[in-house]
Amino acid sequence: MDRDDPAYPGQSEYTGSFLRVYDAVVLGFFLRFVWRCPTSRLVDGYKQNIRDRHLDVGPGTGYFIERSGLPNGSQVTILDPNQNVLDYATRRLRRLDVTAVQADVLKPLPVDGPFNSAALHGVIHCLPGPLDRKAAAVTNVAAVLAPGGVLFGMSILGSSGPHTWLSRMMLNTLNRRGTFDNLTDTAEGLKEILRASFEHVEIETVGSVAIFAATNPRPPTS
Repeated sequence: MDRDDPAYPGQSEYTGSFLRVYDAVVLGFFLRFVWRCPTSRLVDGYKQNIRDRHLDVGPGTGYFIERSGLPNGSQVTILDPNQNVLDYATRRLRRLDVTAVQADVLKPLPVDGPFNSAALHGVIHCLPGPLDRKAAAVTNVAAVLAPGGVLFGMSILGSSGPHTWLSRMMLNTLNRRGTFDNLTDTAEGLKEILRASFEHVEIETVGSVAIFAATNPRPPTS
């Protein structure tokens, strides 16, 4: 991804060294103690929604896919603009049939669909805002899902979300750094962009995190 791309800051910190400590720092500490969402709750979301022939946008280290319960050899496509992420997750998920695609979810996806499930897990709060711009990510994923497919994931809410003093401090710090761009993101706004592309949407707020599942993608409008 070009450095002048608006989406560049949200993925640039995912170096090889950062990925090696990601599970302990981001999932073990920040998710539990800052954003107040148990990692186990998100693992449960994967177990409930993932299906063979799955598309994972922004797979991170592959932590959640590894724990999702997919049988060995299941087909998984991982998509990310950062090659470090793709390389790390591919090594971790070698028991699965993994296809790695370097691409930006805000642009039409160069993947071989349709997929039965897809995840935008911890991605939306990193995309350049506002939410009506981030809607392109949802639209692009919906376009490659099967008619009965499911899109699931989570996103950290912006300034109006249920924050503690610690999570609000981190929210503002990460937005200043460009790692996040989500100060105006709300659960209602997230539901709105999901409903534009899916017939059924469910959202639950846990701590400062919105957890969502959307099923039955709407036919694309001409």
